[in-house]
Amino acid sequence: MIIRRMHEVEQRAVDMDGVRGVRMRLLVGRGDGAPTFSMREFTVEPGGHTPHHAHNYEHEVLILEGTGEADSEGGPRPIAAGDVLFVPANERHQFRNTGSGDLRFVCLVPAHFDCGEGGWRPTPGS
Repeated sequence: MIIRRMHEVEQRAVDMDGVRGVRMRLLVGRGDGAPTFSMREFTVEPGGHTPHHAHNYEHEVLILEGTGEADSEGGPRPIAAGDVLFVPANERHQFRNTGSGDLRFVCLVPAHFDCGEGGWRPTPGS
C-alpha cells in the first residue's frame, strides 16, 4: 500500500497545444505499480483551460475546489466543488476556470489504452 500527501507530490506545468494556466500532479500511476488506473490532480488558474480534445478512453473527474465550465458535445455546463463528472470515450471535452480562484480536480484514467494499432500504449500523463 502507498500512502502519500497530495500536496507533497511535485506539480508540473502542462505544456501542450490548447492549454492555458494548467498544472498537474501524478498522484498514482504506472511508476507506483498501478496496473489499471492513474490518478491525477489538475489545477487550472483563473482564465485558464485544458485543451478541447477527445481520446478513446473514459475518465472520471471529481471537482475539489473552485468553479468553471465543462464543455462537451452538449455545450458548456457549470461545474463547482463537489461535482462528479463522467466523460465517455471519444467525447470532445474541455475544462475552463471561470472563477476568481483556482479550479482543482482529480481525474482518473486508464494507465494504458488500446491505441487501435493492435497494441496497448501508456496513457499520456499516467
